[in-house]
Amino acid sequence: MKDEPLVSVVVPTFNSERFLERCLESVRAQTYGNIEVIAVDSYSTDKTKEIAGRYQAKIISSSAKRSEARNIGAKEAEGACVFFVDSDMELGASVVDECLRKIDMGYDGIIVPEFSVGEGFWAECKALEKSLYIGDDLIEAARFFRKSVFENVGGYDLDLEAGEDWGLNQKIRKSGCRIGRIEAIVYHHEGRLSLHKTMQKKRYYGKTLKRYAQKHPEDAKKQLRPIRLAFARGWRKLARDPTHAFGMFVMKTCEYAVTMLSYR
Repeated sequence: MKDEPLVSVVVPTFNSERFLERCLESVRAQTYGNIEVIAVDSYSTDKTKEIAGRYQAKIISSSAKRSEARNIGAKEAEGACVFFVDSDMELGASVVDECLRKIDMGYDGIIVPEFSVGEGFWAECKALEKSLYIGDDLIEAARFFRKSVFENVGGYDLDLEAGEDWGLNQKIRKSGCRIGRIEAIVYHHEGRLSLHKTMQKKRYYGKTLKRYAQKHPEDAKKQLRPIRLAFARGWRKLARDPTHAFGMFVMKTCEYAVTMLSYR
C-alpha cells in the first residue's frame, strides 16, 4: 500500500447528537491523519447533521437500515481501507494507525477490541460481559477492511440486521483472506442502560436472527448459545465481581428469552 493511504471512516447515524461529537472528535484525534469521514444519515431531526458538518464529514441521506447504510458509505468511500464505526463509539488514539500496520502485515480485516461504558448497574453488567469477549474470534468481528476485499465479498448482507458483522467475517475467511486484531480499543457508550432497554434491543435483533442462523447454521449454533465459552474462560473475573456477575446472568437470561420469542 502507499505510505499514507486514505482511510474512509463510515458512520451510520440517526438522531445521534448525544454521542456523535465525541465519536468524531476521537476520529480527528487519531495519530494517523489521512482520514475521510462519511456519515450515512437516516434523516435525523436533531443536530446530527450539524455536528457531522462541523467535522467536515461527507453526509449522505438515506433511509437504509444499518447493513445497507454501511454498504452505501463504503461505495462512496475513496479510501484504500474502510472503517465502520457506530455513532456511539469513541476510538482510542492509535486505532487507525495500528489497523494499518496490520494491513501492511498482510491482513485484510481487523478486529478492534470493544469496551462497553455507561451509567448505572446494568451498564456495568454489560461492561463485564463485553470484557469477557475480548480475544474471542467467535464473538468479536472485524470492522476495518481493505476496501477491495470488502467489495469482493459483497459487503454486508442486506438480509441481516443481526449477525451481519459475523456474516461478513465468515465471507472474508471463506474467501481465503486473513483477519487479525489490534491492541488499541474502541469505547462503546451505552448511556444509562436499563434492563428494559437491552431487552428491547434484543427483541429487535431477534426478528432477523433467524435469517443469520439459516445462512450460517454451524457458526450460529455456537454463537447463539445462552451460556458462552467466554464465560467459562473468564470465571476468575466473574468470581471477583459476584454482584455484577449475577446481574449479568440475569440480563443474559432475559435477553435470551426475548430474543427466542422474537426469533419464532
